Amino acid sequence: MEMSAARRWWILVVSMTAAITTTAAVNCTAFLLPQLIQGGLSPQRAGLFAAAAPAGLLLTTILWGVMIDRYGERRVLLISMAGAVVGLAAAVAAFAAHAPLYVAAVALFGASAMAASGNGASGRIVVGWFPASSRGTAMGIRQTSQPLGIALLSLTMPLLASRAGLTAAMLVPLAVAVVSVVLVWAFIVDPPRPETGPAAADARSNPYREDSFLVRIHAVSLLLVLPQGAIWTWGITWLIVGLHWAPATAGLLISASQLLGAGGRIAAGAWSDRLGSRTAPITWIALAAAASMAGLGALAAIGSPLAVVVLLIASVVTVADNGLAFTAIAERAGPFYSGRALGIQNTGQFAATTAAGPILGALIHATSFGAAFAIVALAPLLAYPLVPSDAKPADVPELPAEAPSLPQK
Repeated sequence: MEMSAARRWWILVVSMTAAITTTAAVNCTAFLLPQLIQGGLSPQRAGLFAAAAPAGLLLTTILWGVMIDRYGERRVLLISMAGAVVGLAAAVAAFAAHAPLYVAAVALFGASAMAASGNGASGRIVVGWFPASSRGTAMGIRQTSQPLGIALLSLTMPLLASRAGLTAAMLVPLAVAVVSVVLVWAFIVDPPRPETGPAAADARSNPYREDSFLVRIHAVSLLLVLPQGAIWTWGITWLIVGLHWAPATAGLLISASQLLGAGGRIAAGAWSDRLGSRTAPITWIALAAAASMAGLGALAAIGSPLAVVVLLIASVVTVADNGLAFTAIAERAGPFYSGRALGIQNTGQFAATTAAGPILGALIHATSFGAAFAIVALAPLLAYPLVPSDAKPADVPELPAEAPSLPQK
């Protein structure tokens, strides 16, 4: 039977819950930091704790990508999301038992390691079920799972942590993971792939041997994720610890910034559909990210209230490239290699995020929030000249322009 437009969009929504679970498992530690630091934990140790969850994702993302290429999206997502539920439940139990902080860190490491398939699998689902003419917009919507996940956590976790404790705060990512398991089981359908013939042979070839496109996109994305990670990990801590905002007020602002960022991703994807290019908008985003982070650092350093406005702008700009890079990678890598390629992409980005936590913590301790934010502005400047053209060489096969039909059962 044919895949209806309504069902295609519903599968997109369900795939987003898996990506939101990944986001929640990896980033939930950032929303425990204000309470931990106010309870006496040093910024350096807080940065190490925040790095535990991204480290878990870092070690397993490529392995999940290989499994997705081999076994398909649905089966892998079910195993991955169920494992995330177990890990997050263990973290809740650790906080409830007042265990040493490293016990919760180990549980969160395991939770994120299991949840790591969400980004790559959901990206492949979008590329597999949507035609090229709307793929950028669909991927932009899929990429809103990250800012939406951050918005949900920032709106709930700091407030729960301050009023009811860390255990109550950790119930939020656990609930997200449980919902995702149910929805994936009920609704996800694997996109069809060519199994025989010349198209299958072309699709199975290693895209990294064709040209430097994928390597350059990985490098650009690694640099552009640094300002994004700085805002996600330390933005709310700056508001609460540096500016002495109430946790509820800070959470509302960060939630608003993430919702704006979600809109920015959709707009960037639609822009790329109109241009017929995934990479051209990335060059402008890199320059805007550098300018916004430099402005945030300078204004925060002098104590200007405008710094909060620039934080909102930077929250939108620094996340706008993610969907474009994901779409470009999945399109170029093809249906038999995109799991691994997206796994490499996520690994590089989360390697940078993992390193950014403790490094920025040390920078903030040695200097100030403003100085640390300004230093991060150098990363997108370095990314700008590395952005490749997305014109394809003649021997690189195109993905279908129209969405495939749903296989007969």
